[in-house]
Amino acid sequence: MSKPKGFEKPTGVRDYLPYAVKKLRKIERNVLECMDRWGYQQIMTPTMEYYDTVGVASSTSDQKLFKLLNNRGTTLVLRSDMTAPIARVVSSLLKEESLPIRLSYHANVFRTIEEEAGREAEFFQTGVELVGDDSAEADAEVVALAIESLKSAGVSSFKIAMGHVGFLHGLFEEIVPGRDDDQESLKEGLLRRDYVGFRNTIRQLDLTEAQGSVLDGIVRLRGGKEICEQALKLSSNRQARASIDHLCKVWAVLEAYGVSEHVLIDLTMIGDFSYYTGMTFEGYASELGFPVCNGGRYDNLLQQFGRAIPATGFALKTNRILDGVHGIEEAEEKRVLVQYDADRRQEGLAEAAKLRSEGYIVITELVGCSESSVPSEELINNEVTGYNDVFTFTTKK
Repeated sequence: MSKPKGFEKPTGVRDYLPYAVKKLRKIERNVLECMDRWGYQQIMTPTMEYYDTVGVASSTSDQKLFKLLNNRGTTLVLRSDMTAPIARVVSSLLKEESLPIRLSYHANVFRTIEEEAGREAEFFQTGVELVGDDSAEADAEVVALAIESLKSAGVSSFKIAMGHVGFLHGLFEEIVPGRDDDQESLKEGLLRRDYVGFRNTIRQLDLTEAQGSVLDGIVRLRGGKEICEQALKLSSNRQARASIDHLCKVWAVLEAYGVSEHVLIDLTMIGDFSYYTGMTFEGYASELGFPVCNGGRYDNLLQQFGRAIPATGFALKTNRILDGVHGIEEAEEKRVLVQYDADRRQEGLAEAAKLRSEGYIVITELVGCSESSVPSEELINNEVTGYNDVFTFTTKK
């Protein structure tokens, strides 16, 4: 294997130049401030975790985890999401805190990728976890906060698609009871948004015409609260009906928040079946064809850390917002150059401090000697470009 060139970096990681960092940090600050106003306190967890705890509990498949060994031979992982690490903290350091607990975060996470896929192995997420509340109010709160967070990030045109994994669990169990492999095939088609493959799977199953029609009709269950009424007609399964009833309650709360115009019910939107246990959702910006946020309820995760309590949350895909959405308009920076010679250095630096306290970005330059990187004649004649103003403190000769 040839040695990498000095300017090369591993596949899937990137350098962020100053203009991109500035925009990313602006998005981060705005979103975290929004979350703070909703009562979510920011938390930070380690970049590395134990594979046998957080790694195993993560929603990320084992093949996509970055694994490494410490000097004692213990397997560690780079965090692949923030939900599992936060579940660890809530089950240990925050065990005595009263419920519900509201936490926010912004962090880089790591997942291995196929080199030819062109996807990122390191990316940023900004999100929240609401732990200890299994109500429709809690689910609606995180959806409403996701909407406000997207607005704070500068995403002006978007839709939230909301579903419930319990509906499909119940419906599939009613139509193909006990046939786990067939149920998984149906779920995989919906999870990949492969509706052609989903319909092919239906045709391959030994179903009545009525049963096939019910399954085929799932892909058309997208819209407003009327979808709840349509879905209730499809199944008599207790779990399926309870799931739809829960979605109806969530929708009612979202109407009270005044944000239901941003939401549509999509009963094919199921998220990761192995992870989510209830309501799930994804947010799509009009400029992009893939999600800019996702979330949902995961009531089984914390019991893996010894604390069986419900939880729900979401994460913004900050990189996608940075790269693909016009987003936040940057105000023009007030850039000032303060130049001085050795005799008037103190005056010049005092003026620079004053201007910085007033919100200006100030660059200082020593002129009139070889230490200056810019010719002194050019500076003294105020011919430097790229600044709103130039202040000169030099001794005239």
